[in-house]
Amino acid sequence: MGLFEAIQTNLASPPILFFVLGLIAAAVKTDLRFPEPLYITLTIYLLVAIGFKGGVAVASAGLGAVWLPALAAVALGAAIPLWSYPILRFVGKLPAVDAAAIGAHYGSVSAVTFIAAVSYLNELKQPYEAYASAFLAVMESPAIVVGVVLGKLATRREEASLRSVLGLALHEGLLGRSVFLLLGSLLVGFLCGQRGLDATAGFFVTPFQGILSLFLLEMGMVAARRFGDLRKVGLFLVGFGVLMPLAHGVIGIMLGQWAGLSLGGAMLLGVLASSASYIAAPAAMRLSLPEANPTLYLTSALTITFPFNITFGLPLYYEVARWWFGGSR
Repeated sequence: MGLFEAIQTNLASPPILFFVLGLIAAAVKTDLRFPEPLYITLTIYLLVAIGFKGGVAVASAGLGAVWLPALAAVALGAAIPLWSYPILRFVGKLPAVDAAAIGAHYGSVSAVTFIAAVSYLNELKQPYEAYASAFLAVMESPAIVVGVVLGKLATRREEASLRSVLGLALHEGLLGRSVFLLLGSLLVGFLCGQRGLDATAGFFVTPFQGILSLFLLEMGMVAARRFGDLRKVGLFLVGFGVLMPLAHGVIGIMLGQWAGLSLGGAMLLGVLASSASYIAAPAAMRLSLPEANPTLYLTSALTITFPFNITFGLPLYYEVARWWFGGSR
């Protein structure tokens, strides 16, 4: 399959079409709105479902098969804010706290982008490691911790100790809602194993694609309503929101192959590396770095990177993975 056919396949999938429908709904100013409790419920369902299924897959594969790629995923998540910060700070000329906050978003991950990538691979019948969702769970926190520490060190008062800064960062990085749900449900799935998944398949497996489509309908509307903010973030951040994910995706694919993942698994690690958080990271930044400008980090993650990744990015990362693996499937 060539790149054009891959893009066509991705754009024709139900979740992506519902995302486009959401964009259209906001563009034509319909009165369609999701109640906030419904949005939160859908978010909780998706996080718990992917964490639980990932835990079951880890139990099936064994920790011996998972530890190296998981460690690589953690290291990559922590490293991305470290090299993103100087680019944002000194090339983009952004304030230190904004550079730290945006770097945290790009080191952290988007669960919905990951789910869309899994759906894309399933449609292509491309095998991948079922435990790959464990990478999603372990990559949420490190970037948030690193980003908060960078931001606090740049803005802290004299009396604020490094220990207190690190303690706050660890709390926000490990006990935020999405991180807690992912890690907690991963542990539950690991303890329950396949028998637990069989018992809950009617809830966590069968309706999953439909709920994802409904969530992406809402995300399309949310993204479209922020398109006006593109004028405020400038061309640099628009370029950053496209080019840095591409670079991170390639690094993730290469690292995935090094860690022993298959083509599909390496592509998923690349997708996670390329994605930007718009659930866990914004919540952490609002609490820990209130000085950071939400327009900058939300618009770059949600309005630039997220639409690019789920429409054109997924086929691109797949083709890069195929090329890196020598054209094999």
